[in-house]
Amino acid sequence: MVEIPPGWFWMGRDDGVRGEPPRRLVWTEGFAIGLAPVTNRDYAPYLDATGTTPPSWWSDPRFDHPEQPVVGVNWFEAVAFCDWLSRKVGLPYRLPTEAEWERAARGGRCGARFPWGDERPTAGPFDRPPLVTDTPANPLGLVALSGVCHEWCLDWDDERAEARRSSRGGAWRHQDPWSMVTQHSSLPPHLRYSDYGFRVVRTPV
Repeated sequence: MVEIPPGWFWMGRDDGVRGEPPRRLVWTEGFAIGLAPVTNRDYAPYLDATGTTPPSWWSDPRFDHPEQPVVGVNWFEAVAFCDWLSRKVGLPYRLPTEAEWERAARGGRCGARFPWGDERPTAGPFDRPPLVTDTPANPLGLVALSGVCHEWCLDWDDERAEARRSSRGGAWRHQDPWSMVTQHSSLPPHLRYSDYGFRVVRTPV
């Protein structure tokens, strides 16, 4: 986990793609965020402890490396993992808000296009999720913020008529997996996709 102190940051960009809000100053309270999305290694003890049915791709050899992100988890299952982790550790864990995710992903950089800077990697497209350590880190050491998987967020997507939860980052399955730090996506919370995972946030007690 990486600690992020309370503070203001510039969220969004004025020349972003359709659906991205314009650049504006946003405040977040202090929080800690996972260095990487939750991996198969992280998720296995939860399955063992709760008897939860594994995700659809759990036993697929393209998706079963311990250091790949766990994918095929819907929003409710991601929340259930956070609730289980909170009870196990005795500290409050949850999904990040979009503002928390973007502030952490920027790593203190105001104008960079990607979490690590302005250079687009040459790798991709991929035929499976990369290991979480296979993409560049940002200045805070956070990895897998782009090119790996979409990450569920707490927020509702208010721009859509149907009920959808927001997501950030990713994703390996796209022709161009390298999404910019401001890029927003969303999905109905009950759906499961092979490029959807999640990262946890811990809030102060």
